[in-house]
Amino acid sequence: MEAEMDSQDILKKFDKEADYRSLKGFGARLISALAITFAVFQLYTAVFGVLDAMIQRSIHLSFGLCLIFLLYPTKKSWPRDRLHPLDAVLAVLGALSPLYIVVFYKELVQRAGMTTTFDIIAGIIGLILVLEAARRVVGIPMVFIALVFILYALVGPYIPGRLAHRGADFSTLVGHLFFTTEGIFGIPIGVSSTFIFLFILFGAYLERTGLGQFFIDLANAVAGWTAGGPAKVAVLSSGLMGTVSGSSVANVVGTGSFTIPMMKKLGYKAEFAGAVEATASTGGQLMPPIMGAAAFLMAEFTSIPYSRIIGAAAIPALLYYLGVWSGVHFEAKRLGLRGLSREELPKLKTIMLERGHLMIPLVVIVYLLVSGYTPMKAALWATILSIAASWIRKATRMKPIEIIRGLEAGSRAALGIIAATACAGVIIGVVTLTGLGLKLGSLLVDLAHGQLLPTLFFTMITSLILGMGVPTTANYVITSTITAPAIVIILSKIAGLDPNMAAPAAIILPAHMFAFYFGIIADVTPPVALAAFAGAGIAKANPLKTGLNASKLAIAAFLVPYIFVLNPQMLLFNVTASGLVWMILTSIVGIVALAAGVNGYFKTTMSWYERVAAAAGGILLVYPGFTTDSIGAVILFLIFLYQEYKARRVHL
Repeated sequence: MEAEMDSQDILKKFDKEADYRSLKGFGARLISALAITFAVFQLYTAVFGVLDAMIQRSIHLSFGLCLIFLLYPTKKSWPRDRLHPLDAVLAVLGALSPLYIVVFYKELVQRAGMTTTFDIIAGIIGLILVLEAARRVVGIPMVFIALVFILYALVGPYIPGRLAHRGADFSTLVGHLFFTTEGIFGIPIGVSSTFIFLFILFGAYLERTGLGQFFIDLANAVAGWTAGGPAKVAVLSSGLMGTVSGSSVANVVGTGSFTIPMMKKLGYKAEFAGAVEATASTGGQLMPPIMGAAAFLMAEFTSIPYSRIIGAAAIPALLYYLGVWSGVHFEAKRLGLRGLSREELPKLKTIMLERGHLMIPLVVIVYLLVSGYTPMKAALWATILSIAASWIRKATRMKPIEIIRGLEAGSRAALGIIAATACAGVIIGVVTLTGLGLKLGSLLVDLAHGQLLPTLFFTMITSLILGMGVPTTANYVITSTITAPAIVIILSKIAGLDPNMAAPAAIILPAHMFAFYFGIIADVTPPVALAAFAGAGIAKANPLKTGLNASKLAIAAFLVPYIFVLNPQMLLFNVTASGLVWMILTSIVGIVALAAGVNGYFKTTMSWYERVAAAAGGILLVYPGFTTDSIGAVILFLIFLYQEYKARRVHL
C-alpha cells in the first residue's frame, strides 16, 4: 500500500493530468454524468457521422474545458475534496464559450469572417480559458510558448530582421484564433475530437480488462529467466503498454512500480533501474500503431496516409527497443546478474490460455488500420471488441457498471489531450497568420550555412528544448511546426526542388519524424527529463544520474533519426524486399554493436579504443549502403575476434 501511495504521489508530481480533485456526493455524480455524456456524444458521432467541423470541435472543447475546471484546481494549495466557487464559474464559462459558435453558427458563416464586438468578447474569454486549462493540465512551458507566439503576432512590424511581418491587430488575431479552423479549432483539436478520443477510450477499456498485468506477466514468462531478467521484463512490458498508453510518465509509474523494485532486488543500481523503465516507457510514444496519438496528427499535417506513417515508424521503433534491450543485456553481463528462476515465473502457456484473448482487440485494430479502415472506425470496432473479448472468460469479464465507468475513464483521460491540442491551435494559428514556420526554417538553414548535418543538429537541439515537459501530441505539434520546415527546406534544395512548393512524401515524412523523435526523447534527456525523473522517484535514485543513464540506453534514438533523414530507405521509401531484409539485418547488428560500445562490454570488458571502434562499426552498419556495411562488418568482425580472445584469457 505504501509503495502504491508513493507511485501515485510521483505520478501527480511529474504528470499534471493525474493531479485532479476527488469530489464526493453531488459533485462526483455531476462530473461522472458530464464525462459519460461526453463519451456518449463522441461514440454517437463516430457511429452516425461527424458533425460540421466547427460544431464537432466546439462541443468537444466545451465538454473538455468544463471538466478540466471542475477537476483541476486553480492552485495546488486548494482543497481537493471540494469545488472552489471560482472553478465552478470557470467551468460554466468553459462550457458556454465554445458553444457560442454552435448557437450563432449560421450568423458567423453568413458574416464570412467579419466579427462583432460580442464575437471578440466571446473569443477573448475562450482564448483565456484555453490557456488557463492548458496551464492546469499540460503545464506552464506550453502556455509560455503560446503566449510568446501571440506576442509575436501583435508586435510583428516592430521586430527587426527577417522575423518581421506586417502584424495583426488584436481583434483580427482573436477572430483568426477563435472563429476559424486555422487556430484553436484547427487540425489538432479536429483530430482530438475524432480519432484520438476514440483511441483513448479504447485504451481505457483495455486497462479495465487487466491488459497491463497481462503484459507484465507475459514479459516475465518470456524474458524473466534471462540475464538481467527483470530489466528485460520492464523493456517488454513498457513497450507493449506503450502501444495503448499516451503518456511516458504514466507508463513509468504504471509498470515501474512493479519492475523497478524487481531490478533493484536483482542487483541493478537504482539509477540504472529507473533509467531502464523511463527509456522503455518513453519509447512507447514512438511505437506503432498509436505513437502517443501523434501518428493521427502527422497524417493530417503531412497528408500522408496513416497506414503509411505507422509502417514507416516500424523499423526505427524496432531499433530503439533493440538498443535498450541490448544495453540492459550487456549491463547484466557486466555485473554478472542472472534472471529469476523459472519456478518464480508464470508459465507462458497458462498466461495465454487464461488471458491471451485480451490481445484480440489489439490484433484486430492493427488489421483494420492496415486494411484501409479509417482510424475512427477501427478504434470504434476495437473498443466494442475489447468489451466483448473480456466476456470470453469469467475472470476478465467486465460488469455493466465497469462498462459505464470505462466511458467516464476515457473522457477523463482525454482532458490533457484536449487542453494540449487547443493550446497548440494557438501556436499554429499564429504560424498560419504570420508565415513564421518558413521564416524559422530558413533561419535554421542559414545558421547551418545551408549544410544538411548542421541543420539536423540545430533542429535536434531545438526539438529537445521545445519537447521538455510537454505531452506527446502537443510536443509533435510544436516541433513539427517550428523545426520540421528547416529539414524540408534543406532536403528540397538538395533534391533540386523549390522549397516554396509542396515537397514529396520522401522529404516531408523524414522531416516530421526527425522533429517528433527528438521532441519525445526530451523525456529522458537532462536537464528536464520527466520520465527519467519519475523513474528516479520510484527507484529512490539521483534524478540527474538516472537521466544520464536513460540517455545512454536511448542511444539508438539519437542515431536513427539522422540515418532515416540521410537515407529514407529506413522509412520504406524506394526500397526493395531484399534490400529491406538486408537493411534490417545489418541495422540489428549495428545497434547491438553500438550498445556494446556505449556500455563498454561485449564478451568481456572493452577498452576505450574497442568501444570507439564498436560504436563506429555499429553506426556504419546502421547506415544503409554497401560500402558502409562492408567497412562496418570488417570492423565488428575484428572486434568480435579480439573480444573472444580476451574472454578466453580471462577464463584461463
